[in-house]
Amino acid sequence: MRVANFVEAGHSCRAAAGNFAFSESFAIKLVRRTRDTGSRAPARQGRPPGRGKLVPYEAFLIQTVEARPTITMPELAARLLDEHGVVAAPAILSRFLCRRGFTYKKHLMAAECARRRAK
Repeated sequence: MRVANFVEAGHSCRAAAGNFAFSESFAIKLVRRTRDTGSRAPARQGRPPGRGKLVPYEAFLIQTVEARPTITMPELAARLLDEHGVVAAPAILSRFLCRRGFTYKKHLMAAECARRRAK
């Protein structure tokens, strides 16, 4: 806020950087972001939600886990590779399913998984 206000008061980005002990690059990028977006907030990092290589196979993954709740992630990765030709690490599959309401507990029945996911 202080850097942006200093520049808005008529000083250069380089002068603001020197005055507040920030890099010149930071001040220049901050002013550019403020000018382009109207916001001084940092840009969101990471992949936008709802995208990724597993999203098109969501129905397949959920049906597979509901049909066999005790399936392991390496087994699920192997089925995904065999049936769709998509390589996915077991950890990615686990995170993907956890975001959709599944848990680590292997003794849950398929109906219990579906009920939790519906919440």
